[in-house]
Amino acid sequence: MKNKRNVFLVGPMGAGKTTIGKQLADILKLEFIDSDQELERRTGAPIDWIFDLEGEEGFREREQKIIEELTSEQGIILATGGGAVIRSENRLHLAGRGVVIYLEASINQQVERTRRDKRRPLLQNDDPESTLVGLMDERDPLYREIADYVVATNDNTVKAVANQIAELVQQN
Repeated sequence: MKNKRNVFLVGPMGAGKTTIGKQLADILKLEFIDSDQELERRTGAPIDWIFDLEGEEGFREREQKIIEELTSEQGIILATGGGAVIRSENRLHLAGRGVVIYLEASINQQVERTRRDKRRPLLQNDDPESTLVGLMDERDPLYREIADYVVATNDNTVKAVANQIAELVQQN
């Protein structure tokens, strides 16, 4: 990339932010960071444990600090957690410090990709599909608010989506 701009991936659980982000980082020759993985690395604790101990509010506080710091770096691909857009501070940092790509995924795709994952605290209930629908109703407008581009992930391979994003950000 010409001027080492950042690319921030937002979207729901199961949209492929981490997987696509790694591929995109390879294509653009930039560093890849996953904000959830970075939070786990720094705290030495998994996200679900942080949720259990501190609740969602405690987790969101930690997440906000990480996002504020990471968005200040240059030349990174950052995959955010699905709920990172809830806080207005995060939306400001993401929108103001890089190109924001909303990876759009259908509810069916999200259900399929997350159904066996026991480390997603918001989905540990009797009806994860209804939870995903509720989260999408709440978060979709926030993703769109800050997105420079919306890229559908449903019918494409990881490589195809990463190449599409690379083309978009290199035109920028």
